[in-house]
Amino acid sequence: MSRYKYKLMSLVVAIVVLAMSTELPTQGAPVAYAIPCGVNCETVTNSPTVSLTLNGTDQTVSYILTLTLNHNGEEGWNVTITSTQFQTGTTPTRTLPATASSITGVTAVCTAGQTCTTMPQNGITYPVAVPAGQPAPTAVKFYNAAATSGKGTFDISTTINITVPANTYAGSYTSTITLARVSGP
Repeated sequence: MSRYKYKLMSLVVAIVVLAMSTELPTQGAPVAYAIPCGVNCETVTNSPTVSLTLNGTDQTVSYILTLTLNHNGEEGWNVTITSTQFQTGTTPTRTLPATASSITGVTAVCTAGQTCTTMPQNGITYPVAVPAGQPAPTAVKFYNAAATSGKGTFDISTTINITVPANTYAGSYTSTITLARVSGP
């Protein structure tokens, strides 16, 4: 029987938005985002956590990262992502591979009660590898709106897969994600 059988591993994703960090000290900790979103900005609207039971085989676990994005210009926009590498907070420090996370799809809908002049015309092909390292590497685009599209307030749902290798040690792993809304497609 594998030494990994029935050992619980949890992954906690702490969100960093516009260079402001909100840390999750324990799995499932409540997070309050005090970043006001006015015009031409994004706000993360959830604090994802996932867990899985290690069984000695490679596994993939998914979570949804949601954000609200407001844009009122004609030049288009894009959203970028980077992250720190998943690691444990205990000694010895254990990590998941820097290639563990990827975005497999993104959907956008007009936020309820808001007016959306044009829906985003996204030109990104999935999957998109989420860069990870210590410190976080250069961000990559994961969603965009072509010029003259994406005018309004949108709820964006991003599906992120985390690949967990068979030889992963049990423990609680965390990563910090940094998102940015950038003008231009």
